[in-house]
Amino acid sequence: MTNETAHPDLYLITGVSPTLQAALAERFTLHRKDPPATTRAIVGGGTSVVDTVLLDRLPALEIVAIHGVGHDGIGLTATRARGIAVTTTPDVLTDDVADLAIGLMLAVQRRIVANDRAVRDGGWQVDLSRRASGRRIGIFGLGRIGKAIAARARPFAGELHYTARSAKPDFNGVFHADIVSLATACDVLIIAAPGGDATRAVVDATVLAALGEDGIFVNIARGSLVDETALIAALAAGTIAGAGIDVFADEPTVPDALKTMENVVLSPHQGSATVDGRASMAALVLANLDAHFAGKALLTPL
Repeated sequence: MTNETAHPDLYLITGVSPTLQAALAERFTLHRKDPPATTRAIVGGGTSVVDTVLLDRLPALEIVAIHGVGHDGIGLTATRARGIAVTTTPDVLTDDVADLAIGLMLAVQRRIVANDRAVRDGGWQVDLSRRASGRRIGIFGLGRIGKAIAARARPFAGELHYTARSAKPDFNGVFHADIVSLATACDVLIIAAPGGDATRAVVDATVLAALGEDGIFVNIARGSLVDETALIAALAAGTIAGAGIDVFADEPTVPDALKTMENVVLSPHQGSATVDGRASMAALVLANLDAHFAGKALLTPL
């Protein structure tokens, strides 16, 4: 057995936990930049870009294992044409992301962060917050994460609304064919749809105006779904009441304007960032890689 066969070249395109990196190092020869043409595997995150330029540099590539569920940066048409497997880590992070969506919704409506800051600064009397119960809650995207958010949101919701590719007969909620209709019908709009060209800047000034001056916006999906300039303008003008944001258009850059707004709660793309979730994600990445190099079926192929 050659050394390359024993320890295939792997391109670590993003940072991972020390535990996962150590486990990968036991199996592969790791490269963090300038991967050689003999690279057979890539491990990346949900925002990683694997395009035709990179694929042309890596003719021996066999598998891309994504440590997350986002894959809008992966050229799936090109990988499929070249017979390159692509895997993600669905399900194991669903609960954590859904939990954060509800946490952001509550934090914005009940001014939890602003109140915490006021008390720490010696204050006590603060502005009134909004009731979180009985609100009309809308979810844009009803995949695994969207459904998990809906299950958590239902006890709070006076009404539950959603937008998906089609109506879901088995889902107890009001279907809207487009996001403007959804935003018009809701007090809280939660974004849980995939990124990519089909949803790029789908949340624009029109959607935010439809959500209205008492509306709360929450995004735990992808920053690319939002026109950030329009969002900042809507928050500044009072077109909407507030926002809870975990994802941004140009991560890790966060617009300075958002940092100054007390009606905004910010999170550094931490939807899946729990000890339990990250451990399960790492285990699934390894399981997919082990299966591929053992000639077995992948656990979570795209």
